[in-house]
Amino acid sequence: MKRIKKHIFALVLFSCTVGVAQQLPQFTQYMYNTISINPAYAGSREALSIIGLHRSQWVGFDGGPVTQTLSIHTPLRNDRIGLGLSFIEDDLGPQNFTFVYTDFSYSIPVGVEGKLAFGIKGGFTQYSFDNDFLNDPSVMEDPYFRGYRSLWTPNIGLGVYYSTNKFYVGLSTPRVLNSDVNKNEGFEALERISYYGTAGYVLDMSDKFKFKPAVMVKGTNGAPMSYDFTANFLFDEKFWFGGSYRLNNETGAIGGLVDFQISRQLRLGYSYEKPISDIARYTSGTHEVLLIYEFKFLSSKLKSPRYF
Repeated sequence: MKRIKKHIFALVLFSCTVGVAQQLPQFTQYMYNTISINPAYAGSREALSIIGLHRSQWVGFDGGPVTQTLSIHTPLRNDRIGLGLSFIEDDLGPQNFTFVYTDFSYSIPVGVEGKLAFGIKGGFTQYSFDNDFLNDPSVMEDPYFRGYRSLWTPNIGLGVYYSTNKFYVGLSTPRVLNSDVNKNEGFEALERISYYGTAGYVLDMSDKFKFKPAVMVKGTNGAPMSYDFTANFLFDEKFWFGGSYRLNNETGAIGGLVDFQISRQLRLGYSYEKPISDIARYTSGTHEVLLIYEFKFLSSKLKSPRYF
């Protein structure tokens, strides 16, 4: 089995680094981490929001992806301008991607309750390998890695986001430029354009229960389409629970989510995913922990809870 794992990992590493598109990390709780893919979301929660997320994917599989994100965003005093800052660390075995981006949004009122926001993000992506990996004698002799050096490349992203108290829809492309984040001869690590579509709705079922379906569609040049579906129930404005399903040509998954609104400011979420592809035989699943803390400026600004 160890031998099979090594072969699988080699294929995953090769497909992500040699002439194939590098994709942004995927999240089960994408509906609460929208700022990482859509700059127009900045400031939409009407409070200074800090979002931290840790994702351990394919636990038990050597070299499985580990992703950590930290973002902060807030509206300015006039409520139409939002600013944000996002940091993402995505590790796949010895391969590391670091994303550092700032976000700017401008929103306009639409109708009685709606807001339409336009956003732009800009920053840098770093691509690197662990030193232990590069110092391995067999790797040092490989012409692909000879003379390797880490590299920072700039990029920009665009997005649009429409929302009301009960509905949202967003379109974005977090990376507009086609960048080769490695300049070694004969070796490419391509950061290709990705497109995201997101939508969600909250339906009142009773005084105590609400139902919130959500969907995300992701496409990347040179990679298969990905479709994420979630269905959550909210009980007593404090406890979310539901399920998720991801469909694509390589690594589909099913999972469950729970979220607790501990206070008006603090929210804690957890999700578990199980792959439904061949890799399911070699992993116990994927774990994801989400933490949101919000600083309210005016008591009327921060609702408990925010649905999006």
